[in-house]
Amino acid sequence: MYIGLGIFLLVLGAILYFAVGTTVVAGINLSVVGIICMVGGVVAIILSFLQQSASRNRGSFTATRETQVDPATGSRVERTDVDPH
Repeated sequence: MYIGLGIFLLVLGAILYFAVGTTVVAGINLSVVGIICMVGGVVAIILSFLQQSASRNRGSFTATRETQVDPATGSRVERTDVDPH
């Protein structure tokens, strides 16, 4: 999610900084707004990468559960296999 937001802010900031030459609203420098948007886009992309690496480092595992009925006794036998990544 943050990658898309970061790319959007980078593109918007680049347009405001490089393509727009005049101030549309009195008192607002669009070049400064463009730089702020580009910095925000870079921060959003960096946060996205940090969030993805943090989720990979968590203790993730795969659990498989099987249930069978023992024909000799008629009781249910459950087996759980845990495969850590």
